[in-house]
Amino acid sequence: MERYHDLEWGVPMHNDTGLFEHLALEGFQSGLSWSVVLRKRETFRAAFAQWDARRIARFGERDIARLLADPGIVRNRRKIEATITNAKALVALWKSGGTLDVLLWSHAPAQARPGRLRTWADVPTETAESRALAQDLKARGFVFVGPVTMYALMQACGLVDCHFENCPVRATKARS
Repeated sequence: MERYHDLEWGVPMHNDTGLFEHLALEGFQSGLSWSVVLRKRETFRAAFAQWDARRIARFGERDIARLLADPGIVRNRRKIEATITNAKALVALWKSGGTLDVLLWSHAPAQARPGRLRTWADVPTETAESRALAQDLKARGFVFVGPVTMYALMQACGLVDCHFENCPVRATKARS
């Protein structure tokens, strides 16, 4: 967890494969601890074709059965089916000339929020931006993308900075 926090969480991400991975993993995390999903991350990558959306979009019942039998991932049919649906929505987005990168980052706050984050109580669970992002994604055929899950995605992929005021990573980011 510490390595993930220090090296990845909150670092601005701009590649569609990485963003899709985070979108899927945030969905799998729903109702669970992030540490559970993070421990299974490499198995998720193998099970979901290294997050190749074009391949996942072609997954059928045999793939769903395979995934439901894989103890190395979160075996939840709704979440697995949502990942396949989201892969199809991403492929459709690409076919229309869009990218997940541009779509997600178009919902990043225009400027940093005022105030300091000292405890988890200071961190919102959703924002106007995460609600708008969830609505935009749903309109494009994505599922399992509620505003709370999208705010977690925004945190993980660096669209917002939720490092606490006294966090050494925050101090490092401020210097760069």
